[in-house]
Amino acid sequence: MANDTQLRVAIYGGSGYGGSELLRILLFHPNAEVVTVTANEHAGKAVASVHQNLRGLTDLVFDVAPETLDDIDVVFLAMPHGQAASIVPKLPANISVIDLSGDFRLSDADQIKQYYGRDDADTELQSKFVYGLTETNRKAIRAAKLIANPGCFATATLLALAPMLSSGLAAGKIIVDAKTGSSGSGAKPAANTHHPQRSNSFYAYKPFRHQHLPEIEQHLAEIGRVVSGDIVFMTHSLPVSRGIFASCYFELKEEMTTEMLRNIYTDFYKDAFFVRMVETSPDINWVKGTNFCDISVNAAGRNAVVFSAIDNLVKGAAGQAVQNMNIMHGFPENTGLLLTGSNP
Repeated sequence: MANDTQLRVAIYGGSGYGGSELLRILLFHPNAEVVTVTANEHAGKAVASVHQNLRGLTDLVFDVAPETLDDIDVVFLAMPHGQAASIVPKLPANISVIDLSGDFRLSDADQIKQYYGRDDADTELQSKFVYGLTETNRKAIRAAKLIANPGCFATATLLALAPMLSSGLAAGKIIVDAKTGSSGSGAKPAANTHHPQRSNSFYAYKPFRHQHLPEIEQHLAEIGRVVSGDIVFMTHSLPVSRGIFASCYFELKEEMTTEMLRNIYTDFYKDAFFVRMVETSPDINWVKGTNFCDISVNAAGRNAVVFSAIDNLVKGAAGQAVQNMNIMHGFPENTGLLLTGSNP
């Protein structure tokens, strides 16, 4: 039976790249109406004057955060780390909340302080949030009111590794070599994150201390047996605007062929519309602008490598957030998310 429910949606932090992508998707979602978009520094400006790709598509105007949200069904929080933690306690208990920042991804207060610099974490509130990696946590998401949307690197890495950890066939250390485009650093330019600095360059950053590492370890421990230190996680800047490409290397407990490994992945993701198994290497151009994660696998004896590619702003942020909203409210998972890439 079709679900014709209409959700009234508020977006907090609508002026950044995450907010822009939420608008691009939700303005055409058949079961959602965006009624409030906040951006304090742009309050009073037309949304389309800031996000000019939306010209002629919306008459929305940026506002300050409303005092009450009694008529809102879903709130998306697309703000810098640290802001959602102060907003969520003030929201009505009946509202579905999907946070795109890192404020509620981690359960350990020491890790929150170490990786996000916050020593005021409300661990009781943290415990109420469900980790929103859709393909591995669908049942919990369906029953949740509060969702911590995964980080972009974490999404690409976890989708690449979940089948192997779930099967128990991975052995020893896992090495993740992940690369991202400049949009992952947000809309405001800063030293070493501004695209002119990155567009013709390539470099590593945050070795052993990227903030997505603890959430990767935390969720993999829920899926299979992974302990802190089992994963070597390295991140790099790609000279492109959008996209994440993750190369994940690990040893197998027994010798396998590529076909055997591919069968494990195909079976694990048989009901996952947004995970596509590809024969050769994924390409970020194939997933750009879409909610898909493309994965390929290769095995040689006991050595294996899994490649994954996503759009960091869609599957790695806004698209997955809408995918989670769909599950929470009983819509088909791909509602409003049938977004194709371009060729070329």
